[in-house]
Amino acid sequence: MEVQGKIKLIKDEQTFGSNGFRKREMVLTTSEQYPQELLIEFIQDKCDLLSKYNVGEDVKIGINLHGREWINPEGVAKYFNSIQGWRIESDASNIEVQAEEVKADSGDLPF
Repeated sequence: MEVQGKIKLIKDEQTFGSNGFRKREMVLTTSEQYPQELLIEFIQDKCDLLSKYNVGEDVKIGINLHGREWINPEGVAKYFNSIQGWRIESDASNIEVQAEEVKADSGDLPF
């Protein structure tokens, strides 16, 4: 699956436990009629992918959805979902649209 939008936040990398498990989270604001704020996590070697990007950039992210069940001490099942990123790239199509809008607003006449 893929999701597109603008980077709202990139958190610092976190390391957990003695095995050195790494995680880095970012928030993406989707570009749709009703924008969504999605928390996407990148784990292990995928953390390094975020180093090339900055807040405000338009990106396209390859994601996997993960769900899990947890049984609480009272025996009641709870369910949790997460969005895990595995690829990120600049969203060139959105950048091209923005460039065309700027060009149209410049007021230059073709003659």
